[in-house]
Amino acid sequence: MSGPAPSGVPRALVLWFPDWPLIAAQLAGEVPDRVAAAVIDKGLVAVCSAEARAAGVARGLRIREAQVRCPELATVPADPERSAREFEPVVRALETAVPGVQVLRPGLCAVKARGAARYYGSEEAAGGAALDSAASLGLEARAGIADSVFAAEQAARAAAELHPLRIIGPGGSARFLAPLPVTALGDARLASLLKRLGLSTLGDFAALPAADVRSRFGDDGLAAHARASGRDPRAVVPRVPPSPLDRTAEFEPGLDRVDQIAFALRPVAEDFIGGLMRAGLACTQLRVVITDDSGARSERSWGHPNQFSPADALDRVRWQLQSSGQEGHPRRHGGAAWRSSGASMAAPVVQVRLLPERVDLLGRRAQALFGGVDERLDHGLHRLQTMLGHGSVLHAASGGGRLLAERCLLVPWGEDAPPGTADRAGRPWPGSVPPPLPAVVFPEPVPVVLLGDDSAPLDVDDRGLLRAAPAWFTPAPGSARRPVRSWAGPWPLRERWWDTAESRRAERFQILDGDGEAWLLLREGGRWWAEARYD
Repeated sequence: MSGPAPSGVPRALVLWFPDWPLIAAQLAGEVPDRVAAAVIDKGLVAVCSAEARAAGVARGLRIREAQVRCPELATVPADPERSAREFEPVVRALETAVPGVQVLRPGLCAVKARGAARYYGSEEAAGGAALDSAASLGLEARAGIADSVFAAEQAARAAAELHPLRIIGPGGSARFLAPLPVTALGDARLASLLKRLGLSTLGDFAALPAADVRSRFGDDGLAAHARASGRDPRAVVPRVPPSPLDRTAEFEPGLDRVDQIAFALRPVAEDFIGGLMRAGLACTQLRVVITDDSGARSERSWGHPNQFSPADALDRVRWQLQSSGQEGHPRRHGGAAWRSSGASMAAPVVQVRLLPERVDLLGRRAQALFGGVDERLDHGLHRLQTMLGHGSVLHAASGGGRLLAERCLLVPWGEDAPPGTADRAGRPWPGSVPPPLPAVVFPEPVPVVLLGDDSAPLDVDDRGLLRAAPAWFTPAPGSARRPVRSWAGPWPLRERWWDTAESRRAERFQILDGDGEAWLLLREGGRWWAEARYD
């Protein structure tokens, strides 16, 4: 028979969404539904789908081993921001059914069970209302009710698919937790130590005197001991629902022309920017989510060197609609191809959502007295982008690589370089050409001819050395031969030698021709190429 509930901490209702990081990736359109898929964190499987588990994939496997077990496994990197962003609408929907929600982490939230049970008449009815709220969003959830947050979470994890609500009666949490393994505490280091001491279950750990636990394991161990005993001291602290900063435009019926969508979206964009300004915020990174009536979704983040205005937000929506899915443009799902302004699209748009992904205090966005981007220049470049398209104005960012063309990235104006670009540029890159670097770098290597004294094409041996000294150089087909005054090299280029499909082997040389022009040449695939020219 259950005893009285612990005093001081009210009973808790916990709602758990299994495999939430993967569900969030599916909601964001980054991985298909109903396929073998996994979220990868630090090279290991963090979460995997039921289809992947059926193929032998398990949490903690290295990605290579997981792919051996399931060759068709779709992978997506872990992204805490994505998980939190996709969980926000779920929490809002849950708050309409059971107010006072505390988000423990994305995919897991808690509510004080007493108030919800009083409103709905019983704890079972309150748990059912929370589950119905999740089901209305098309999401699978489990619910648990117990004397503490930790016990309620374990009850939710123990709930079955056919019976998604597990209620532990008052005073029964310690008995329910006793047979669970110590790994349920979520502390791998403590669990490993307890196992070495012969304590394999939470009941074994809870049986230890609290004073001995504190002297041996410290305050963290004492808190874990309280959780294992069903006396989790953590109280449910409801969040204060933030004022919504995002805005959504719904179209019924759907619109299939870019100019129609932009016209209908203008008041929404003005309200979006106005709401941020009233909150004292300026949007520097905007996420645009576009959904058509077939359920396909296009999602992309847009940056701004200063701050977004309503017109800037509308421009980003137009560019995203006009994008045809090339590299550097937003993803497309469902195969719908957005066409140019004024043209009909493959599927009518039913929703456009604007979300501030990165904001700053409004006072910090004032134009600097010295440095920064000139306001007139920024305005003029944005006007060009509006007329010619997002990729019409580019700025250079220093990248990394051994070839010179790889070391300069062209990024659309207002966008940041891809994450990790600065780190990549700072690497040593063995085999790169020493300074000073050429002034003219060809986007693609230009075919040239390099000859020896006997007018025969020059070749390199297995060690990358020239078989003879260069004597004649032809910079372009049909041009006159030029004598080679001097030369230097080789700088061997060896990339991914362990990968037969991606490996690269080449040699680079510097020459000075008879016209006084210096060249950087590349010998690859049995041919000579000009990579750059010195001025």
